[in-house]
Amino acid sequence: MAVYFFYGDEDYNIELELNKMRSKLNPDFLSMSYQVLDNPDYSTLVNVLRTPPMMFGDTLIVINSENYFSGNKKYFEDNELDDIEDALNNNSQGIDIIFVLTLPRDENKKPDSRKKLFKILSKFNVREFPTFKTYKTAEISNWIKTRGKSKGISFKDDAIELMIEQIGNNLRQFDGEMDKLKLIAYPEKVITKQMVLDICISNQDLFNFAELIMTDNKDKALLEFKKLLDKKHPLELLSAIQTMLRKWILLKTKSSTCTPSELSKLVGMHEFVVKQNLQKLKKTPVSELVKLKENLFEVEYKIKSAESVDMISEVECAIIR
Repeated sequence: MAVYFFYGDEDYNIELELNKMRSKLNPDFLSMSYQVLDNPDYSTLVNVLRTPPMMFGDTLIVINSENYFSGNKKYFEDNELDDIEDALNNNSQGIDIIFVLTLPRDENKKPDSRKKLFKILSKFNVREFPTFKTYKTAEISNWIKTRGKSKGISFKDDAIELMIEQIGNNLRQFDGEMDKLKLIAYPEKVITKQMVLDICISNQDLFNFAELIMTDNKDKALLEFKKLLDKKHPLELLSAIQTMLRKWILLKTKSSTCTPSELSKLVGMHEFVVKQNLQKLKKTPVSELVKLKENLFEVEYKIKSAESVDMISEVECAIIR
């Protein structure tokens, strides 16, 4: 049927598009009609690309291809790439093939267009999924409206403005908040500013929490953490804080070599916000930020791998270590 090449650093939009395409498959044969492969080698990839059509309906094959584009080393030989190109040009009817390249978020990276594989895939259906810049609020607003419509809800303009102010450009977090707001609003279908205030945690809330840790106000930090738990699951908080810490570490390590404008593009923050953060982090060593990130990553891993006995207590311990 068709060959696609999805790339970009907004993994959530890629995920949504893949889910939409997957939903069109026959649900009775999903285990056979939907495949996901992670960087398959040459022989495996060519065999998959030459897969004959099945009798039970369309097939969707997703090929995660990060390794194909990493580094300067060639993943495939030229003759192997010729075979891959031939297989793609002769794609079987009833089979959709999607190459997916997820790039590091907030690093403004692009796939290497000099690579032969990129040139091959660029001949087909190419779509970039970039992260929305936090200062391009109109783009984020349109995404919220469209996504909300798919969930059967709409938003007051001031509710959208507040969500963007509180969350920034984290689409996965927006989606999670929408689900909660839909439940709160029921049986109404319009989300108001007050509902957002009652449910959503702002970036400033997270900043205040992390800042208390940075300034060694551990007692106040633990109290703030308990307040945040009223609105968020511990894993949601950890994910949001990890994202913030990653940006702070980039700001601190790159501030001596990059201008505020360059830092703004690097971390996806408005230049004014970059300057504010740098000022607030002025007395905080990078080593402390890294240490906190490592502590929180450790407890996040334990929770996700079901090794945690008391997740809240373990997060608290990670904070005060």
